[in-house]
Amino acid sequence: MTLVPWTRRPLVGIDFETTDLNVFTDRIVTGCVVRWGGGLPTEVRTWRSDLGGAEISATATAIHNITTEQARSQGDPAADVIADIASVISQYAKAGWPLVAMNAPFDLTMLESECTRYGVPSIWNATPVVLDPWVMDRYLDRYRKGKRTLVDLCHHYGVKLEGGAHNAEVDAKAACGVTWKIGNRYPRIGREDIGELHEMQARWARELRDEYLAWQEREFGACDEGPYDWPLIPAPQEAQA
Repeated sequence: MTLVPWTRRPLVGIDFETTDLNVFTDRIVTGCVVRWGGGLPTEVRTWRSDLGGAEISATATAIHNITTEQARSQGDPAADVIADIASVISQYAKAGWPLVAMNAPFDLTMLESECTRYGVPSIWNATPVVLDPWVMDRYLDRYRKGKRTLVDLCHHYGVKLEGGAHNAEVDAKAACGVTWKIGNRYPRIGREDIGELHEMQARWARELRDEYLAWQEREFGACDEGPYDWPLIPAPQEAQA
């Protein structure tokens, strides 16, 4: 067991704003990695990519307010951005600090796809431990009504959003705050070894996914049969080409 509860140690929040929602073919536009809590000064790293020739969808621009033209003119080379992000995350993971990602399969699969695209070493070589406030909240308080977006979780747990949502730095910090609040609201979880908690979340995420698919089947007579796992979605063969 961890001698010091993870709620008293640093958390490493990550968040990406992207060109759209396909984790295998879309790209990271902006990213943030923040070391948060644990009695240490907050440490923030942010990036903006030039997209490597990709384009931002109008839907995504409406969410994060970054256009393709802005990214291309203001961003750094995409391959360099991805290499730097992966290196920073890997260093934190090797230090034994858990990664916090809201809806982890989206951000972590998006990053893994980008690493594969540019030949960057995977963060999974550093065997990170992941904490996902969406999974923990959904499982531990599953019958609570209402939405479970990051904004909703901030309101529910009393975490202040330092600016508007859909900003990578704001969202990374907020995810850490919500995760810390969950760990303190549910003491058994807050005292859990982070490696064990990682495995528990993987089981919870699959259970929640199965419940969602069963609901889809009842309501619509069909369900989403796309690949899924937590914290990393396996790439379909066509996405690996």
